[in-house]
Amino acid sequence: MNKQNIAKQTLNTLLPILCAFFVGGIIIACIGENPLNVYGLMLKNTLFQWNGFLKTLHFAAPLILTGLAIGITFKANIFNMGVEGQMLGGAFIACVLGFSLKGLSPVVHIGICLLAGVLCGMILALIPALLKAYFRVNEMVVTLMLNYAIIEILRVLSQTIFRDPASGYVATPPVAGSAMLNRLGGTSLTLFFPMTILVFVLMFLVFNKSKLGYEIKSIGRNPEFAEASGMHVARKIVVMMLISGALSGLAGAGFMLSEKFKYTLDFSGTPGLGWDGMLISLLGGHSPVGILIAAIFYSALKTGSDTIGIFTDVPKEIVGVIQGLLILFLSIRFLDEHTMVFSRIKAKFLPRSKKEASGS
Repeated sequence: MNKQNIAKQTLNTLLPILCAFFVGGIIIACIGENPLNVYGLMLKNTLFQWNGFLKTLHFAAPLILTGLAIGITFKANIFNMGVEGQMLGGAFIACVLGFSLKGLSPVVHIGICLLAGVLCGMILALIPALLKAYFRVNEMVVTLMLNYAIIEILRVLSQTIFRDPASGYVATPPVAGSAMLNRLGGTSLTLFFPMTILVFVLMFLVFNKSKLGYEIKSIGRNPEFAEASGMHVARKIVVMMLISGALSGLAGAGFMLSEKFKYTLDFSGTPGLGWDGMLISLLGGHSPVGILIAAIFYSALKTGSDTIGIFTDVPKEIVGVIQGLLILFLSIRFLDEHTMVFSRIKAKFLPRSKKEASGS
């Protein structure tokens, strides 16, 4: 049964990807390019060339964390849709401390910025967590609305109190050199990626080897039964949301200190690292290993878009189209539907054929 579930999850992940690439290939062919050449060029430069692969891993780091932040709550049927806002909050506070604090050693400065980002993400997640756990308020609505509130607050702060007067666009001052995560050996990677892998290992153990992981799965399957069996569901909801917020805040703070170095209004991109994390978690089946693979794959798509725009006539926005197609096809559970059809056929025809065989 375990192997069947793994096979089902694998196929339910691969089929949407194949369908999205197939439809995307039709669009590429209509533009006048060979889809196989375009996809081959993109994947070759991002996964099969050393420097390109390291760049892919670098940009996958925040996606792994936001994917895990989504996965730990979605596994329990708790929908933290505020990962984007929590990630932005963590990035902003890390940036402010990065340029405000002076005279610190790099280890202390970076540690303070990352810790502040984690705490900010936890605080922002605590509000909907308490409302959900103790007042039965719909967490999806609260976290969605908080995203917009956080984005607007950070926009005002970036335009007024923390704006860099020397910048020609809305941005904070850059973080000090002592707070920057420098490149490792001249590559695209920084210490942020090894830190992300350590967090991934920890979350893998939490999901699969800990009491909390078992409780998360139990709450997701049947919260009423979990409560009746002695599990304090409200407290576990708060714990899960705090972990999700911490992962989100770390994603924003780490990306700030390793890539952006200043807060701008387009810091997270479009649609945003938090929203990308949701797609990655869905693609990975909300499991840590699946999220890791999906994040690297999705990062390859994002980083490969520049290669497509430079070396082909296909606009790099094709990646956004493929992303939209992935969301569309992920809403269809292909194998479950097929399993249901086959079970109906089996129930309808097999008993009859057995009777006919015994009668003859």
